[in-house]
Amino acid sequence: MSRGFSTYLDLLRFSAAVIVFLSHYGYQRMSEGRWYWLREWNLGSDAVIVFFVLSGFVIAHVAARPGAALGGFAFDRLSRLISVALPALVLGYALDRLGASIAPQVYANWFYNPLPLSEQLLRGLSFTNEWGQLETRLGTNGPFWSISYEAAYYALFAVAFFLRGQQRLALLLLIGWLVGLNILLLLPVWLMGVALHAMNQRGTLPAKLVPYFILAPVPAYLLAQYAGLPQWLLAETAPIHRALNLRFSDEFLWNTFLGVLVAMHLRGMFTLFASGRKLPFDRAIKWLAGASFSIYLVHYPLLQFLSVLELGGLTGWTRDAVVLGIALTVSFAFAALFERPLHMWRALARRIMPRAAARQA
Repeated sequence: MSRGFSTYLDLLRFSAAVIVFLSHYGYQRMSEGRWYWLREWNLGSDAVIVFFVLSGFVIAHVAARPGAALGGFAFDRLSRLISVALPALVLGYALDRLGASIAPQVYANWFYNPLPLSEQLLRGLSFTNEWGQLETRLGTNGPFWSISYEAAYYALFAVAFFLRGQQRLALLLLIGWLVGLNILLLLPVWLMGVALHAMNQRGTLPAKLVPYFILAPVPAYLLAQYAGLPQWLLAETAPIHRALNLRFSDEFLWNTFLGVLVAMHLRGMFTLFASGRKLPFDRAIKWLAGASFSIYLVHYPLLQFLSVLELGGLTGWTRDAVVLGIALTVSFAFAALFERPLHMWRALARRIMPRAAARQA
């Protein structure tokens, strides 16, 4: 993977995290409707699909490296997730409890599930909060749903990639049964990233096709939105949703269409950067992207907590600037403690679990 393409993936990752962040701020209770257009366009949910395609691509790239093995893959994926998920769950729990004590009437709503910390940690750190028929929200942290999906895809991919024969088939069936239909409905989107990696390994696009692959997905997305395609597809699958409670997978047809557009665009960008072209400000982009996971996992409890504070009586756009500034500052500070020093947390895990380290080596 060229440096330019790697930087572009980082830019997309950070941009998707910020879009999700702003989309949640669009709720009426947080911004008094000033940002609600983001919710009308459903940009936050669409940004998660970008994450899924990126994830499938990156995981396939990591697994294809020389010397990669199941033990090392599992250690790296779990340490990556837990190093941010554990403190995010603890911080979210503290913010939720404090916010609920300040404004209990606000938190007595659909967006807050007052689970005890022990249950949040059990469900959150096993990443089973959206598996099977036991789906549950972890406090106010709605975005955590996609981490449960990601962990399931990591497990399915690891079994399919590293194992063989009857053991592979049996484990794929078992994991598929455990994670349930909702997660499997968006698996094709994640696999588009895996397929993209495979195509890129075979070579680049013909030069004459590159502009079409890069640019065509943008008007296609805008035209689909203008024509109401997401709403039409959602209405067509509404009976399935009502019967099976698809939760975050209720737009699986639109998400699949969007995944194709994202993969198509990335195929073109891979070819564009194959010549050694670089993005300007690549170091700044990579630094910003180093906080993407933290922004994604801590912003919702932060925004919800800040929404019940008076903040000196600030209103309107001034309050928006202060709230968003505080939430981003806390997210970047969180990243400095837990996301960026991943190598430190992995070294600590190896000392605590030497057997896991031996298998990883």
